[in-house]
Amino acid sequence: MATNSAMSAEAPGLGEIGEDRLLGGRLRLLQPVKGHRAGSDAVLLAAAVPELGEGSLADFGAGVGTIGLAVALRQPALDVVLVECDPELAALAARNAGLNGLEERVRTVVCAIGERGGGLAHQGLTTASMAWIAMNPPFFEAGEVRASPVANRRVAHVAGQSLGDWLKEARRVLKPGGGVSIIHRAEALGAVLAGLETGFGGVEIRPVHGQAERPAIRVIVSARLGSKKPAALLPALVLNGGDGRFTAFSEALHRGEALLA
Repeated sequence: MATNSAMSAEAPGLGEIGEDRLLGGRLRLLQPVKGHRAGSDAVLLAAAVPELGEGSLADFGAGVGTIGLAVALRQPALDVVLVECDPELAALAARNAGLNGLEERVRTVVCAIGERGGGLAHQGLTTASMAWIAMNPPFFEAGEVRASPVANRRVAHVAGQSLGDWLKEARRVLKPGGGVSIIHRAEALGAVLAGLETGFGGVEIRPVHGQAERPAIRVIVSARLGSKKPAALLPALVLNGGDGRFTAFSEALHRGEALLA
């Protein structure tokens, strides 16, 4: 990830903001210098979203918009909604849409996933309105780990709502036959599959390994609403070779020159 040394003004709750570039420099991102920052998880999940044509994508827990913006860059007919509960991160996501010339196809809403009272519906994400949802949910439930003192890192890593809440909202928002792509810790695969048992099928599981000889560190899981297809275990993705550097395919993914979908 390339970093621009020029910094924008500080955001009160986020601290210093810098500009980074992903996907071989094609995706420009304003994001906090400290705390949770966009990286491989976002790039890999974006690469796992299929071609949707003139469809619509919701990026749940969008942060500064990395996943939704990356998909919008490669799919020029796609409409994207970035859903983020932190107002300052959502404001950065909206700025990033403009920074990448995507403001006409990408909009940002401030809302917590699973918020009572139909929060997303009031923001235009009505029942059966989305073709696909990408989600990079917080990896830990409250109480599982010591929460970071950095606010944006704490919100990104520790869930305010359960994965079940996120998937329930996905079932409501998705069109029939629409789908979801999720990235999570490898040890959370059981919880992800349990959450997809209601309403989803055609589950595809791709393990992600830091190195070939080590256990998986992530799983990327996709499923379609109402599908009757059996589950499939896809070939593993190995990020780094024995020298610790990206493999050729991993490098192509991070440069936006290859896809997992």
